[in-house]
Amino acid sequence: MKISYVYILKCADTSYYTGVTSNLNKRLTQHKSGFYRDCFTYRRRPVELVFYAEFTSISMAIDTEKQIKKWSRAKKQALIDGDYDKLPNLAKKNF
Repeated sequence: MKISYVYILKCADTSYYTGVTSNLNKRLTQHKSGFYRDCFTYRRRPVELVFYAEFTSISMAIDTEKQIKKWSRAKKQALIDGDYDKLPNLAKKNF
């Protein structure tokens, strides 16, 4: 069974980057070194790993990554902080 990871990086400009990988250590090293020049994080280094979750299904990991990418900054921050009770009430837009 192969483990997949969804991760969130905090960039030097305080933005968040959400990604998915099957090798977290390798991918983090790539982000930190600027391995991919066209990557979102390349010009936003240094980056810091602030959250990750493990999945036994790559499709579940990809679905979760897509979901998190749509979240507001406040909702991502609640996830990072482990404030799971706040997640249902944090919407992308203020109503």
